[in-house]
Amino acid sequence: MATTQEAIVQIIAKQMSVDPATVKPESTMDDLSIESLDLVEIIFAIEEEFDISIPYNANDPSATGTDLNTVAEVIEAVDKIVQEQA
Repeated sequence: MATTQEAIVQIIAKQMSVDPATVKPESTMDDLSIESLDLVEIIFAIEEEFDISIPYNANDPSATGTDLNTVAEVIEAVDKIVQEQA
């Protein structure tokens, strides 16, 4: 089974049609040219992959406990939600 980081990197790379090697934990959404609609599609894919429900307003720090500005922050938020929903 892939780690959370590996799975999220693959999801982002697939959704954005980029080489997974270019998706680094420190990459920002701007670095990857991820716009709001792209983020929604990425969140749907993450929900399906991890069998979780991410709050509708996931890009609001109060909903997830973190900003979703970098890949690392997305990974952290998913790990937190997986743990809470387990």
